[in-house]
Amino acid sequence: MPHIDYYFATLSPYTYLSGTRPAEVAKRHGATLRYKPLDIMALFARTGGLPPKDRHPNRQAYRLQDIERRAKLLGKPLNPKPMFWPTNGAPSAYAIISAQNAGHDVAELVTTFGAAIWAEDKDISQDDIVRACLEACGLDPALADKDMLTTADTFARNLEDAVGAGAFGAPFFVVDSGQVFWGEDRIDDLEAHLAGRI
Repeated sequence: MPHIDYYFATLSPYTYLSGTRPAEVAKRHGATLRYKPLDIMALFARTGGLPPKDRHPNRQAYRLQDIERRAKLLGKPLNPKPMFWPTNGAPSAYAIISAQNAGHDVAELVTTFGAAIWAEDKDISQDDIVRACLEACGLDPALADKDMLTTADTFARNLEDAVGAGAFGAPFFVVDSGQVFWGEDRIDDLEAHLAGRI
């Protein structure tokens, strides 16, 4: 059975645009999927990238066009300049880690946090928003505060694991075959690999 490590940031517009497709692809091909939220700004710093605000204006302009195009193609609402971005992604990441550790499927939760930023102009660093997102997915809001030391350790370890696995952006998929895929627009390639076509 193939396994996929899914490195992502709740702050990333491309994580939001990925929606539940990674889980759907994994399910179709009998693969296990581990969600590994991380600090994307720290990943950029560790791997030679720059935060969007520090990139050349040409790159910033392209990014805005690209996320709007991708959102239209995928039929997802998106504000390219959300009110609360960037923000502290750790609280939402901790909630995802806690829910996953409790045995829950977190595909919808990851999408809900993304929509909160990119479609609803909410600040996912705030406890009430994190709890509301958990509740909207039918999960116990108390998961936001469960095993905080463990979730914080996992969050930090995910960054180290990502760097060790060759990741440098989000979403980033690492298959146990050794193949890696970067970006929401490479999910089809991930599926083709799992199907044995590439």
